[in-house]
Amino acid sequence: MKTLIKDVALYKDHVITEHQNIEVTDSVITGFPTAPQTGDYDEILEGRSMLALPGFVNTHTHIAMTVFRSYADDMQLMDWLEKKIWPAEDKLDSDVVYAQTMLGIAEMIRCGTTSFADMYFFMDDVARAVEASGIRAALSRGLTGVTPNAQQALQENKEFYKTWHGKADGRITVMFGPHAPYTCPPDYIRQVVEAAGELGAEVHTHLCETKGEVDNIVKQYGKSPIALMDELGLFDCGCLAAHCVWVDDADMDIMAKKGVRVAHNPGSNLKLASGIAPVQDMLRKGIVVGLGTDGASSNNNLDIMEEMHLAAFIHKAHTLDPLVVPAESAVNMMTEAGAACLGYTDIGKLETGYKADITLVDREGLHWYPKNDSMSLLAYSANSFDVDTVMVNGKVLLKGKEFTTLDIEKIKAEAERTKEKLFSALS
Repeated sequence: MKTLIKDVALYKDHVITEHQNIEVTDSVITGFPTAPQTGDYDEILEGRSMLALPGFVNTHTHIAMTVFRSYADDMQLMDWLEKKIWPAEDKLDSDVVYAQTMLGIAEMIRCGTTSFADMYFFMDDVARAVEASGIRAALSRGLTGVTPNAQQALQENKEFYKTWHGKADGRITVMFGPHAPYTCPPDYIRQVVEAAGELGAEVHTHLCETKGEVDNIVKQYGKSPIALMDELGLFDCGCLAAHCVWVDDADMDIMAKKGVRVAHNPGSNLKLASGIAPVQDMLRKGIVVGLGTDGASSNNNLDIMEEMHLAAFIHKAHTLDPLVVPAESAVNMMTEAGAACLGYTDIGKLETGYKADITLVDREGLHWYPKNDSMSLLAYSANSFDVDTVMVNGKVLLKGKEFTTLDIEKIKAEAERTKEKLFSALS
């Protein structure tokens, strides 16, 4: 199968070049022909007025939490978790998780996302949804060491890795998901490190999300969560760390040295009043930073372009410096850096030999005029409704802003049915 994306603006090597062509053979980008013969291709996608970017990456979410969208808002984080979310999560089942995952995947595809990192429960059902939908994902079973099923959960993560890692035409990778230092004591973290090391898996965790969390860990162990996780060997596995809001220079030096990648979740951190991560300092120290939405229960959408806008704006205001996180840096966090956060080495760039995960953005909206600086227009003016076409692994999942593989009405109906089922069990 050979596909040509014809006469498109191309985001490549961190610059935008007009009137380019992209050749895709099966699942891989195979070139950028200057004078393609249209008869050589099985499918031609018209790129005029479009901007082609590496597929957007959502580096941190809990996808099936779409069921809790607008269920428990305007609360303190721990109250939100302990009084609302955790009791409701006890009523989850595979039926609910599959339906809500399909809803979340559809929302992400519509917003231009081609890959996401997820940590949750009933992960076999999440994997089935990923396989069926055509999206790419790095999945981990959420692990907490303070619950009665801690050992069972760790075993489930091991089996999940053996069953699903590399499956769905290579679109699924599996990580280990220790929730956070405050729910995973040191002995349990050591077990996770050992299990991940035996399988060659990486880890996805929450770190330093709130000031209270950091203060409690320092009081309990005499060191920051970052220093504690480093001591326990978690970072030696390869680590994707969500949030990292309350980190200092010593923490960031450890993160830079150990190659910790950060999933920056500006929308969730703002809504839960967790704070603003020192992203400008992380970038200066060479730490890889991608963007995440977190779950739809604390955002409340899965729109990664919205996170790009927030990342581009809030750090300027927070530091009183309009030069931090410029347009190109924000776009990079959504694409190349996001792919690096998930451990991908052949995704995140529009380069020959890379996987054909491509998002086309329509630039004909009024907010794209006049045509001054394309990079600035993308970072500061564009929105997810501009997403026109989404390709993952060489397969078109969205074209002309319409889904090509998903039955959206069925997905919405199933999401509503399973939401009613869940909340009736709570009453």
